[in-house]
Amino acid sequence: MKTGNPALNTKAFEIDTAAGVPTMTIQGAVNKTGISLLILFMAASWTWGSAMSGHNPTPLMLLGLVGGFITALVTIFKKHLAPITTPIYAVLEGLALGGLSAVFERQYPGIVSQAVMLTFGTLLALLVAYKAGVRPSENFKLGIVAATGGIALVYLVNIVMGFFGASIPFVHQSGILGIGFSVFVVIIAALNLVLDFDFIEQGAACGVPKYMEWYGAFGLLVTLIWLYLEILRLLAKLQRR
Repeated sequence: MKTGNPALNTKAFEIDTAAGVPTMTIQGAVNKTGISLLILFMAASWTWGSAMSGHNPTPLMLLGLVGGFITALVTIFKKHLAPITTPIYAVLEGLALGGLSAVFERQYPGIVSQAVMLTFGTLLALLVAYKAGVRPSENFKLGIVAATGGIALVYLVNIVMGFFGASIPFVHQSGILGIGFSVFVVIIAALNLVLDFDFIEQGAACGVPKYMEWYGAFGLLVTLIWLYLEILRLLAKLQRR
């Protein structure tokens, strides 16, 4: 099983389950994902309201970004803690996304509602396709994993270059190349959802422990946040033109 999502890597479901212990179900993972999204939305709404009222969202954004990164690492390496860390991750990422969304909304009115609708529209469309029987082949999985790794490398190089006052032009610019790059990243982020669906289905089939429902929800949350941010960046580039 392959996935470009670092939270749902190849070894994520290699866990022994004792006889008689409750196991993961797809419906359970769906329910946990819904709860996590609700928590994220509530936290984001609070930061959003504060920022749109004139308060500086930076402290809450930094708390969310740093805390969310640390919580994500804990979740990945201590999967049995997912029932605790996943809701915490949702709160922290909500704080970050609410403030960041408010910043974009001030510059480009209406952009956030568009990004939210496109993100959940993409999720729904891919989920319907998956439920209809569309399944990723091994070559497809390998291609998405390779593309995701390449994107991560580009962003890492761009961050390092930023320390020296430079950057990779097409990552931020709104020219044809910059928009093309963002479209590509959005497509790859969206296709990672298909791999996440497949991975959760396989985990349920393997009978992994019940707490892995929260871990599966965490993995989907990671991909959805990435997709939303990339759509937001793409829409901002389009509006700058």
